[in-house]
Amino acid sequence: MNPSISPVPSGVAETLFISDLHLDPERPALIRLVERFLAGRAANAEALYILGDLFEYWIGDDTPSAGLEIVIHALHELSAGGVPVYFMAGNRDFLVGETFAAQTGCKLLRDPTLIELYGVPTLLMHGDTLCTDDHAYQALRHQLRHPQWQSEFLSLPVEKRQAQALALREQSRQATQSKREEIMDANPQAVASAMREHGALRLIHGHTHRPAIHRFSLDDRDVQRIVLGDWYVHGSVLSATPSGLTLETL
Repeated sequence: MNPSISPVPSGVAETLFISDLHLDPERPALIRLVERFLAGRAANAEALYILGDLFEYWIGDDTPSAGLEIVIHALHELSAGGVPVYFMAGNRDFLVGETFAAQTGCKLLRDPTLIELYGVPTLLMHGDTLCTDDHAYQALRHQLRHPQWQSEFLSLPVEKRQAQALALREQSRQATQSKREEIMDANPQAVASAMREHGALRLIHGHTHRPAIHRFSLDDRDVQRIVLGDWYVHGSVLSATPSGLTLETL
């Protein structure tokens, strides 16, 4: 059965959030699904937010994007059609830069970013910095985000960058298999701290691949944490309208 994109009623304001698509030329069916989503549902949205890991890996804006040109073009068409598209880097595509932004029309966002979403102060994050119990991952993240490491990596030939990216991906897979589930989830104290710091009543993030809408109390206020799902098996989209939120599976 072909996956389908559920429509939103005509005339309803809608802002869409996605993350963790992990696009890879080896998964052409997913690339086609994303192309249909961008040309259809997203084209009628007020805005689209991509909260990291759009790609399985990204080794620099200067490298050929063989197999991913369709997505680059679809993002360009969406933004050129008047839909604001915002991109926040994840742990797989943190080397996305200004050239990518120019090619696609995406506006690059810092992690975290606070927005006003239909009157609700909403904090946007990729989500990996919330997994504070995973000390090994946080140490690796610190290394990979250091400007000197990135400068040295980007100076390497494309073939060596590709090999390193694949090695890091395999290292990540092996490490994930040996860790307890709770270590790789968002730490409640980290969530509370981030929301307090930014005065947010809602937090939207990805990374953990555990889609859910969590409602809880923080400092005597009712707040929400929405976790976006990954696109490994099926798509996951958060639809926000003035009347509420819907976490959808494609």
